[in-house]
Order: sequence, then C-alpha cells, then structure tokens
Amino acid sequence: MNIVKQLSRILFGIIFIFSGFVKGIDPWGSAYKFTDYFNALGMEWLLWAAFPLGVILAFAEFAIGVAFLFNWWMRLFSWLGLLFMAFFTPLTLWIAIKNPVTDCGCFGDALVLTNWETFYKNIVFITLAIIVTVNRNWFAEKVKNKLPAMLSMGVFIVYFGFVYYSYNHLPLFDFRPFKIGTNIPEAMSTPEDAPQEIYENIFYYKNKNTGDVKEFSEENYPWQDTLNWEYHDMESILVQEGYEPPIHDFTFETIDGEDIKDFFIYDENYVFMLVAHDLAKSSTKNQEEINALANWALEQGLSFICLTSTLHDEALQFAENHGAPYEFFNCDEITLKTIIRSNPGLMLIKDGTILGKWHYNDIPSSEIIGETFGL
Repeated sequence: MNIVKQLSRILFGIIFIFSGFVKGIDPWGSAYKFTDYFNALGMEWLLWAAFPLGVILAFAEFAIGVAFLFNWWMRLFSWLGLLFMAFFTPLTLWIAIKNPVTDCGCFGDALVLTNWETFYKNIVFITLAIIVTVNRNWFAEKVKNKLPAMLSMGVFIVYFGFVYYSYNHLPLFDFRPFKIGTNIPEAMSTPEDAPQEIYENIFYYKNKNTGDVKEFSEENYPWQDTLNWEYHDMESILVQEGYEPPIHDFTFETIDGEDIKDFFIYDENYVFMLVAHDLAKSSTKNQEEINALANWALEQGLSFICLTSTLHDEALQFAENHGAPYEFFNCDEITLKTIIRSNPGLMLIKDGTILGKWHYNDIPSSEIIGETFGL
C-alpha cells in the first residue's frame, strides 16, 4: 500500500512539472490557447487576461508538481492538487462533449491530446490526487528536515529563469512544426500510404404513402424503390480522420490574392522572412537593425520579405512610417503565431529548410549572418 501512495505522489508530481514547464517556457503559446478558449466561449471581454492567466496557470501546475515530487508541504499542496483536478476534470468532460476547441493545450505543443484523451487522463490523475490527499498527513510525517523546501526553492528559481528568458527571447525548446531544421515542403506533404479520411453516409428517404422520413445506411437505402420512396436528404459523418501534415494551410499572398509561397520555399538561395502577425502591435524598438539587415540582404541579391496578417494598405503605411525596404505578403495570423513567438520575429530558410529563428530582441547583424552561414 505504501508503494501505491508513493507512486501516486511521484507520478502526479512528474506530470504536473512537465505540463507546467512546457507551458511556462512558451508563455505566448499559453496566452494564445486561453484566447482560443475565450473566443470559443464568447468571453472576448476576458482576452486582456489571456497572457497573465497563461503564466499563472503554468506556474501553478509546476509548483504543485514540485511539491508533490519533493514531498513538500503536502498538507497544503495535496488539497491544491485535488482542487485543481476537481475543477478541470468536469471542465474537460464538457470540452470533450461540446468540442469548442480541438486541442486542450494541457501540455502546450509538446504533446497534443484529443479532448477525450484529456478527459480520460484527468480521471486517472484525480484518482491519484485523492490517494495523496487522503494520506497527506502520512506524507507530511515523512519529512524530517528542510531538504524538500530547499530543493523546491532551487527548482523555482531555475524555472523563473527559463520563463524570463523565453519571454524575452524565444522558447528554449520549440515543439512546433516550424522548428529549426524542418524542411517546409516535406512537412507540408502527405505520404502515399497515409491514412485517408473515411466518411459514413446517412440517407434520408421520404415514404410517399405515409410522408414519414426514414434514415438508411449505404447498405440498405431504397434508391431503386421509386414507387414507395423518394430521396429527401443525405448526411456525411466523419468516422476516421485522415493524415494531416505537420504544416498545413500555409499560404502567403500578394495584394491580388496570388499565393506565391512556392517562389520562396523552393528558393535555392537564402530567404529572410520577417514574421509580424499584427503590425499594429509589432515592436519597433529594433526596427533600425531589421532595416539594416534587410538592406544588406537585398544588396546581396537575397530575398527579404515580411509575412503579416495586417491589411496591405496598413502594411504600406507601416513601411512608409518606419522606412522598411522589404515587401509585405499576407498570411494567416494563427500560422504566423505558430511560426515564431515574437512580433516581429525573423526566420531564415534555404531550399525550404529552416536554418534560424530570432526574437526581435536578438536580430542578428549582417556580420553575424555572414560568419554563421558563410555569406
């Protein structure tokens, strides 16, 4: 029985640490997920709180996990862990039934679960939380020194350092499809043997004699019995999802709506892509460095473009106001937020392969680019 108690505490702690860590080092990713929830639930008035809530939730999970793992203040943190699960377990059941978002974001981008998988996972972990809470005094009596407190404080300091760095630069670990080393065309392709979508067709026929509408399957619908039945309606239900490439719905368009991404992702030379999902909120404190790099790249005969979801007229106004020498192309805002957690951020590709990504605080000089990539 003691082994079950300890395993419950340790397993609960490890998973919560992992969940809080992967969300903590991607604070903007957590904010975007809260934004998705608020929009889906019609709570746009709470959008301002998306970022602080994302940071707070990540730390709360991490702190509870650390306390469980190191057996620190279990009389308090066991209840916090149980309350946490008591809140999120029914919430994830509702999400699984209503499906307002397709990914709960429980583990950030590190591990994507379906809504039902998330609910089943929470059933397991609320059980572990109950076991630990019932035995909280037993755990507390095992602590004979200040080592758990010292370990917890040390881990918190390291955690805050990682979060601070990830906020001011880019996440320490990139779990998204556009990570460095990814070949974009390959990540957009579908293997020949990939699973295909399977649909089940439901047919509705109206009985000419009674006027009743009856449901039929593909095996028994009365398409030949025109004397008694007439077609009324059909419904297609997805019964098996097909393969979805890691990168999908990736386009960027000219002012005329022409998708010209292939011109750049198949370019055998270096291509600089400045990513600014919203120019109105884009930081301009390093605009001089961006303009200098863009001018240098263009002088070298390299492509330097900006991808944004901002309307073309507003982009042109931004270019005029800030002396931007590069072209602007339109791209989906969600895709841009996925590419890089910085507004703006810079991505360098060659032959469609992502070679580097930089936060606006870390825009490299032409000298550094030249030394690093042999230009």
